[in-house]
Amino acid sequence: MAESQAPLAGVTVVALEQAVSAPMCTRVLADFGARVIKVENPKGGDFARHYDDVVNGLAAHFVWANRGKESVTLDLKTPAGLDLLHRLLDRADVLVSNLAPGSTARLGIGPDDLAARHPDVIAVEIDGYGAGGPLSHKRAYDLLAQAESGACAVTGHPGAPAKPGPPVADISTGLYSALSILALLYSRSGGRAVSVSLFDTMTDLMGYPLTYTQHSGIDQQPLGMSSPAVAPYGAYATADGQTVVLGTTNDQEWQRLSREILQRHDLADDPRFATNAGRVAYRDILDKAIGAWCAEHDLEYIQKTADAAGIGNARYNTPSEVLVHPQLSARDRWRQVDTPAGPIPALLPPPVIAGYQAPMGAVPGLGQHTDAVLAELGLADDDITALRAQGAIGPAYA
Repeated sequence: MAESQAPLAGVTVVALEQAVSAPMCTRVLADFGARVIKVENPKGGDFARHYDDVVNGLAAHFVWANRGKESVTLDLKTPAGLDLLHRLLDRADVLVSNLAPGSTARLGIGPDDLAARHPDVIAVEIDGYGAGGPLSHKRAYDLLAQAESGACAVTGHPGAPAKPGPPVADISTGLYSALSILALLYSRSGGRAVSVSLFDTMTDLMGYPLTYTQHSGIDQQPLGMSSPAVAPYGAYATADGQTVVLGTTNDQEWQRLSREILQRHDLADDPRFATNAGRVAYRDILDKAIGAWCAEHDLEYIQKTADAAGIGNARYNTPSEVLVHPQLSARDRWRQVDTPAGPIPALLPPPVIAGYQAPMGAVPGLGQHTDAVLAELGLADDDITALRAQGAIGPAYA
């Protein structure tokens, strides 16, 4: 599929974004072919640029979430900078922001302002807790939203709660935001305001634990690498010092696991384990039996045996092992992405669309595209120089 036939070709997105949630939303849109103009503060830009310097001097968070975008530096506290933003919005289809609570309203680009001045622009605001509640004024970051929503209480071990490793609040909120934009673009109705909060996203992701507790009165305890919903399902040490993850999701799988793999007909026939509810109640007994069997066999044998019996299984991997995972290499999932510090490897986005491959555009340097974008607005070199002297835009990109 030619580049002009990208699903979102011709869609222009202006982003006032920081950290992960909004950048992930706009990166998804860029992967589908949208033009994303990332407006950054001249004084440092997106603060995720400075989280670390492990990627040849660049930050890992930033290069992950910001490929395929153009960076324009505008000081929105200056009248000239704000005017340039409005000129960008005159040509845009979408505005995505995740600034501090109240920031867009103070800048005069809140949903009502946009509806009046830029009625065809879809306005998406990502915030922490949504409007109209006692926490609405608070800043919220991924960990805070995960803690407030109860996600940390169902992760880790009893008495030792944990944050899920990936920033699931940020990523999921970004994906919900991108999905909302796609729905509104599809409807072709023009405009519309969307707000998505990290807290609302996380409480939605907490659907199973919340539903269970609502109807049982029981706060389920975290089980490490297991699940309170089904059993047996967990991680077990193998004879060759590795870890295998085995899981069953229904009674038929349990029968195959107990009879064909463990060769424990006594467990298969035990009425205590006939249903999932019983297996959950007696998971310690089952985990002990499975753990003992796994400890007698190496990982390869266990996985081949489980595959033959139709039992789901996986190898516990560290990030360094995933980087060389044969599934990724065999399916050609790695690409090169340009950055200001040179090309780096990056994974293709998850959707595999027949006839189309994501452009995997470059990660922008701070203000790299300022002059080119302003020139598109009709500004001459002298105009850009004057704006730079006023401090309305950042320094010329080196």
